[in-house]
Amino acid sequence: MTQETSTATDGRNAGQTSAASGTALLDVRQVGKFLNCSPRTVYRLADAGKMPAPVRLGALVRWSRASVEAWIAAGCPSCKKAGRP
Repeated sequence: MTQETSTATDGRNAGQTSAASGTALLDVRQVGKFLNCSPRTVYRLADAGKMPAPVRLGALVRWSRASVEAWIAAGCPSCKKAGRP
């Protein structure tokens, strides 16, 4: 039994379920879809310290997929640090 995979015209594997499935860093839209909320809500949660802080790469804002998954697995505890207003 052989498994065929199709390749898109740009060389990517067309059989992938989504581009974000193997991505280590997620943008705000991907996190919003992951949490079933709007991108604005993701920013509000992050600004309030209620979810893991994003990684900033210049002007880009990304969240570690592993930290978001661990946060959810822990029951979504507040991520505020002591002494932070």
